[in-house]
Amino acid sequence: MKVTEILPGSPCWAQLSASDPEAAQRFYGELFGWTAQTDPNPEMGGYTIFSLDGAPAAAVAPLMNPQQPVMWLLSFAAPDVDASAAAAQQAGAQLWMGPMDVAEVGRWALLSDPTGAPFSLWQAGQFSGFGVVNEPNAFGWADLSTRDSKAALDFYSGVLGWQVWPNETYPMVGLADTMFGGVMEMGDMFPPEVPSHWNPFFLVADVDATAAAAARLGGEILHGPADVEMENGPRLAVVRDPQGATFGVFAPRDGS
Repeated sequence: MKVTEILPGSPCWAQLSASDPEAAQRFYGELFGWTAQTDPNPEMGGYTIFSLDGAPAAAVAPLMNPQQPVMWLLSFAAPDVDASAAAAQQAGAQLWMGPMDVAEVGRWALLSDPTGAPFSLWQAGQFSGFGVVNEPNAFGWADLSTRDSKAALDFYSGVLGWQVWPNETYPMVGLADTMFGGVMEMGDMFPPEVPSHWNPFFLVADVDATAAAAARLGGEILHGPADVEMENGPRLAVVRDPQGATFGVFAPRDGS
């Protein structure tokens, strides 16, 4: 669906940092049917918007330095980035960059939560973020893998005002009685060197077909395709793209 309003505290953007942005454009363009448009402003450093049927769906940017990991970064909407960043720090987050203006499009800060997962805050200027969500080949879910799910839930509910739907294995989070993500405790299936991290999940029409296409395009399937064994659980797969960034794809089962 087309986005008409982005609630403060909700996921508002997904940005890929890539060592080869042009290759990323080809991979995701073929996988999701996204079109790419690079900002001509030299100050934007080659920042490229991915669009789905003309609506902003995600972005890709070159690495800012060689030590920066190739990864997807989720942004959460903040009416006042400075105030939200200060509150996040007071609650145990690490501020890495900003708050800073990004030309006239908005104001931004990069942080990591108390469990080590990177995220960013975005205060809209000329650009609000997602123009389409919750339809095939668009963003549909935010998934946090963390070493301390209780600390993460306490942090985000305190700083961003999230609601929490308790669940023994996968508590879910959202705003205004609408879920938009979940939190998973990282166990033995994650090597100890893997830090806490957010992954965007993109809704697709057919998880198996999309996973097969990702593998054909050079990606690696890390998990699935598999049905989530919970009531109304979707079918999903987790993919590592050819440059090493991970993301998920999912689809409802049985028309739910």
